[in-house]
Amino acid sequence: MPILAQIFAALAAVLHVAIFVMESVLWTRPTVWKRFGVASQADADTVRPMAFNQGFYNLFLALGIVGGLIVGGSAGHAVVIFACLSIVGAAVVLATGGRTYFRAAVTQGVTPLVALVIAALF
Repeated sequence: MPILAQIFAALAAVLHVAIFVMESVLWTRPTVWKRFGVASQADADTVRPMAFNQGFYNLFLALGIVGGLIVGGSAGHAVVIFACLSIVGAAVVLATGGRTYFRAAVTQGVTPLVALVIAALF
């Protein structure tokens, strides 16, 4: 896997760790849940268990990338590719939720997509 693809995959991992922190650790802060389009404290409290779980999904995908980069070789790179494909897939699903989710989908999906394109071309 080219170094540039590894860098973009690592950037995707860093972003997904940050998303984990927001969804699973800092969710109770209004500045955080408002960033996710939640309108009120009552709504934030209602979706908190879902956000907590979703944050861990993001963490596990990030750990897949990091673990794959550490292991290296064909097996490690296969894990990186799988994690990046999973993130891009999740971004596509998010984008189908409507215009309000498009920016988040692009933010979530662009770095792993670039990693995948570079890995495929080089």
